[in-house]
Amino acid sequence: MRVRFAELNPRLRAAGVALRPPPPEPTTCCGRGCNGCVWEGFYAAAAWWCEDAEQALAAAACAPAALHPAGASAEP
Repeated sequence: MRVRFAELNPRLRAAGVALRPPPPEPTTCCGRGCNGCVWEGFYAAAAWWCEDAEQALAAAACAPAALHPAGASAEP
C-alpha cells in the first residue's frame, strides 16, 4: 500500500485535489492471526482511500479548467 499511496499523493497534489490523508499502518498487531486483525481493517480503509483518490482524480480531469486553482494541472 505504501507504493500505491506514494503513486497517488503526487497526482492528487498536481491535480489540485484535496483529499484526507491515507490511513496509517497499524501499530497494535499482536501477530496471532486474529479474526478481524487490525491489518484487515487497514487494508479495507486503504482500498477505500485509493478508490476515493482515483475518483477524485477522474473528476478533476473532467472538470473545466476554470475550476482548477491557478497553476494546477488537470492532467494526472
